[in-house]
Amino acid sequence: MIPPALEIRGLVKTFAAHRAVDGIDLTVHSGTFHGIVGPNGAGKSTTIGMAVGLITPDSGQIRILGHDALRDRGVTRALTGVLPDGLDFPERLTGAELLRYSAGLRGLPRAAATDRAAELIDVLGLAKGAGTPLADCSTGTRKKLGLAQALLHAPRLLVLDEPFEAVDPVSAATIRRVLRRFVAGGGTCVLSTHSMLLVEQMCDEVTVIHQGRVVAAGPVTEVAAGGSLEDRFVELVGAEASGSAGLDWLTEAR
Repeated sequence: MIPPALEIRGLVKTFAAHRAVDGIDLTVHSGTFHGIVGPNGAGKSTTIGMAVGLITPDSGQIRILGHDALRDRGVTRALTGVLPDGLDFPERLTGAELLRYSAGLRGLPRAAATDRAAELIDVLGLAKGAGTPLADCSTGTRKKLGLAQALLHAPRLLVLDEPFEAVDPVSAATIRRVLRRFVAGGGTCVLSTHSMLLVEQMCDEVTVIHQGRVVAAGPVTEVAAGGSLEDRFVELVGAEASGSAGLDWLTEAR
């Protein structure tokens, strides 16, 4: 039996007096797209950071494909590709140099690294970014280079935090095709995003996080409960779609 790609139990993280993650349980089944959604400050990025080893949890368990992610970090990091939000790059490197450098850190043979980097640059439309210092690349190009970096070692679990932010529609369509091929080939993809439409279009299951806790989880259609995921999300997090009241001065005749 194939173990879950990601399994989290009782995860807790506190920063000063603020409990960002408050006992989260989360299961991502292998071979699926899984969306993680929540309002700003809900704890999504902190949860993802702990899951992939970027943040140390206060307590809880994390398993990646059956391996203890807190004890066997070398093994689980080799299995995982990560695109964090706000990714920092060595700014003086070009896109191609970044991929070669990342391949070296991953221990890829030079020939394989060269071939894979060339393919990713071609498929993701990164020919210009490949020869440009990262400091001079647009936000969208940096996002695509971060995705290429995450895919380079052929991970089994791909964890992406806002992968489509600042990406143009043509590039977004390309990225969706790449991710669908990745999952169709047996990989697992976790998407943290604010786009409910993206989750509805791409994800098999979704977890909704609010105030550091899971408030709903399951197949997208079940969580949406017969309506749109966006409407259900607003209902779950207790927010009101305000905007119709107040601000009368905006509509006054000039």
